[in-house]
Amino acid sequence: MTRRMWHTAGLLFGICAALASSLSAQAPPPVKRTIEAYTVPDVTLVNQDGTKVKLKTLLETNDPIIVDFIFGTCTTICPVLSAGYANLQLKLPGQAAKARLISISIDPENDTPKVMRDYLKRYRAKPGWDFLTGKREDIDKVMHAFNAYIPNKMLHYPLTLIRDPKTGQWVRLFGLMSSSEFMDECKKVGIL
Repeated sequence: MTRRMWHTAGLLFGICAALASSLSAQAPPPVKRTIEAYTVPDVTLVNQDGTKVKLKTLLETNDPIIVDFIFGTCTTICPVLSAGYANLQLKLPGQAAKARLISISIDPENDTPKVMRDYLKRYRAKPGWDFLTGKREDIDKVMHAFNAYIPNKMLHYPLTLIRDPKTGQWVRLFGLMSSSEFMDECKKVGIL
């Protein structure tokens, strides 16, 4: 091998190493999974149809429950979380009621029932997926209860909570999950 070939090979190796380093730096952090016991606050929220809903009654059932916190005009994290919900509903043909999907607005000043209805329509949501809003103080109580409080919607982060009906405990998943990771978590509580 000539000196020039050695130089070219070394240069290529350096480029490959730099690319590999760059790609690993861009990989999302792993999802942090913990098991939690939350006390659901006794608040009344409003769903996409304008119907009042007692959150405690809605969440403390014998069905698996999945909760996330989103807002209707988000263009970053919320669409990813909602795509996960939509994908899950597609995998439950005829069984949408097997799991209740709850999205709670972190922007109650702007997320009216019409905005929430339009949002769910965009994701072709089926029965069993509700988008809830309410008074700011009630939304804050809910975020505090689930250790998800943020003072400003622009500071939101990906958080998914899954309630296991057998134990009443919540699986807290902090971070963006791939579709297969989300499905695996659903299987663990018997949704799939």
